[in-house]
Amino acid sequence: MKTAEVLAERSKKAQRVAIIGALVNIVVAVLQIIVGIAANSQALIADAIHTFSDLMTDVLAIVGSRMAYEPADEQHPYGHGRIETISSVGLGFILMLVAVGIGWFAINRLMALEALVVPAGIAVVAAALTVVAKESLYRYTVRMARRIRSRLLEANAWHHRSDAISSLFVLLGVAGAQAGFPALDAIAALVVALLISRIAWDISAQGISELIDTGLDKSRVALISESIAAVDGVRRMHMLRTRWVGTGALVDVHIQVAPRLSVSEGHQIAEAVRANLIDVVDEVDDVTVHIDPEDDQEKQPCRDLPLRSEILKQLEDRWRDLPGNDKISNITLHYLDGKVDVALVLPLGVAKGEAGASSVHQAYRKSASDLEQVGKVDVYFQ
Repeated sequence: MKTAEVLAERSKKAQRVAIIGALVNIVVAVLQIIVGIAANSQALIADAIHTFSDLMTDVLAIVGSRMAYEPADEQHPYGHGRIETISSVGLGFILMLVAVGIGWFAINRLMALEALVVPAGIAVVAAALTVVAKESLYRYTVRMARRIRSRLLEANAWHHRSDAISSLFVLLGVAGAQAGFPALDAIAALVVALLISRIAWDISAQGISELIDTGLDKSRVALISESIAAVDGVRRMHMLRTRWVGTGALVDVHIQVAPRLSVSEGHQIAEAVRANLIDVVDEVDDVTVHIDPEDDQEKQPCRDLPLRSEILKQLEDRWRDLPGNDKISNITLHYLDGKVDVALVLPLGVAKGEAGASSVHQAYRKSASDLEQVGKVDVYFQ
């Protein structure tokens, strides 16, 4: 997992960006509501409501960023990243409610055309300033979100972009109303509602997709596969799975290595795979590697074979009268191709020459020939 220091730094940066966004939105919302009321512009008032909703999402981003970057603990061994995901879904839901409210008022206004009032000229200036402020906020937020890989912050950035686009329509609507088309102000408010609802849907859909463990996109999975294959000792790989957990991704994979490697070498290869993925693929936070001596993706021929204690009990009964049976220094079992291959080590003195070594070897091999689950038996002398 990423270190606590890295998570703390990301949290600090995410909160700073969200606080700046909140301050800008407070200034913009106050300007919009004052000018909207004074200038009789429904579009500008609707955009002010939209901006006030931004304050809620900014608060959501601040709280979500703080909690999501907390390091893993006993109750949350995979970290707290899903808090950010849930916050994103909540943000989308809030935006959808805002869109419905703005659209409702805009439609009611259009149904009473005789009551439409042409906005004052100052509404154009306020709308233009709003576009500049929100587009600038979008560019700053999305740049920082991609730098620290915060999906919640990036969702909030796109919220700022939707604000900028909706404010542009407000600007066009107010200007059109002043040019002799008073309905354009209400139409602009309705367009704002439609844009907000689209952004709300996209944000919620992405968060829900993450909550149901949707994997990374194909290009990132391809990079992960290449990085695994590049590690020395990896023969093949299968059952590669990825999923988002808040700001980062988790990976688990089965890798196939030489079938008679030591446990420690297999572990070392697995650690190399893990470290390489975290280093090469930026969004990967942690990796679980399963070591396979053979490909078990489609079938598992060794699944029902007995473990060491049962196998040795059967073998020791047959080895009781064989030379050196009480001097065996090591027994290694290899579970391969549906059989248990056995390698044992005897003292060199038991062999009594080359012919004796061959005789001892054959005796141990023959003793297990009637055991269906045992494959070959190899004897080594040292």
